[in-house]
Amino acid sequence: MKRPGVNDEYRKAFAEVVLRVQETLKGSKSARFPVRMYIAGGAALHLLTGERVTEDIDASFSQRVLFNEEIEVSYRDPDGRARLMYLDRNYNDTLGLLHGDAYRDSQPVDIPGVDRKLIEVRVLSPVDLAVTKLARLTDQDREDIQLLARNALIDSDSLRKRAEEALAGYVGDVHSARTSIDIACRVIDSVGPHKRRRTKRKSG
Repeated sequence: MKRPGVNDEYRKAFAEVVLRVQETLKGSKSARFPVRMYIAGGAALHLLTGERVTEDIDASFSQRVLFNEEIEVSYRDPDGRARLMYLDRNYNDTLGLLHGDAYRDSQPVDIPGVDRKLIEVRVLSPVDLAVTKLARLTDQDREDIQLLARNALIDSDSLRKRAEEALAGYVGDVHSARTSIDIACRVIDSVGPHKRRRTKRKSG
């Protein structure tokens, strides 16, 4: 998957992180392969839109994975500034809102050099990525949802339906989550047709 505007150096650093994850898998029992690596957060947003570079990679795995050391890569952005990308080992997908079918409906990402027999990299679909933003709904989360809407990747009806379905499996302050859904839908609807970009969805 490559969308217009995706930073090449960012993608190279992202690929290097994945390759280092792949190295940790070698020697494990083949019956557990391929391990699926599901990308969320800002990294997913960048892969989908080509915007908002983030340092940390939020990822979940289909198997329990042990890392003996930090996985991080240094690179430079288009302006020549030094940046660091790392796999966030503290990421936990159970503390936010996530649809039960989010991983099944995720989209494959083609990473050069990655052996798909060992690891399969997938990114959350745009609507599921938006759903993950609802639990906290910070200013950054609102901007991310708006960015997905501007790229014509989500609409308010689909987000509301997906989020309501996700809420059915949760305990906690669902009232606050429902309020966040209403706010997020208004954010999406505020992006009028003239502000939306015509984009082609492409996976691979």
